[in-house]
Amino acid sequence: MKSICAFCGSSTGKNDTYKNHARQFGKLLAKYNITLIYGGGKVGIMGVLADSVLETGGQAIGVMPKNIIELEISHNRLTKLHIVNNMHERKALMADLSDAFVALPGGFGTFDELSEILTYNQLRITDKPIGIFNINAYFDHLLKFFDHSVAENFIRKEHRNNLIVDDNAENLLNKLKAYKPVHITKWIEDLKEENSLN
Repeated sequence: MKSICAFCGSSTGKNDTYKNHARQFGKLLAKYNITLIYGGGKVGIMGVLADSVLETGGQAIGVMPKNIIELEISHNRLTKLHIVNNMHERKALMADLSDAFVALPGGFGTFDELSEILTYNQLRITDKPIGIFNINAYFDHLLKFFDHSVAENFIRKEHRNNLIVDDNAENLLNKLKAYKPVHITKWIEDLKEENSLN
């Protein structure tokens, strides 16, 4: 695993534990020579993470649409900053450059990026590992909703279980490295079988 794409917020949140854990995660990426791929901002959790990687001697590559460079305040010390035309290109390039994905605390943008890559996993567009760094139990409510969706038969248990979750950065990295994609039959095939039994 040579690169990890991080989905994370342009805010640092109201608790210093978010910044502290993001800083720890960045140091680990640099320690293991894993390149950070992220949105390219210098503010919020994004900025803390990138700064930590760079200050520890690692590489950080940003991807940012040209129309929001001023809005998100692009980082000016990155190993490389890719300027793209729009958000769709941003997410596609981030996915292409990465060997794995990790969501750290963030807002709607983070949820959007996480949801899209989970959908790609469900559709077998990608088999790259997907993780959540659950700092301060930030994602607990979202994970409970995922479990509710499984219980209500809108998300397959296998797809839910493909999502790797940990509140310890080192453990999370080890789980991502050890990830083996599980072959899952198509959802529609199961629905046909279910209907034939009714």
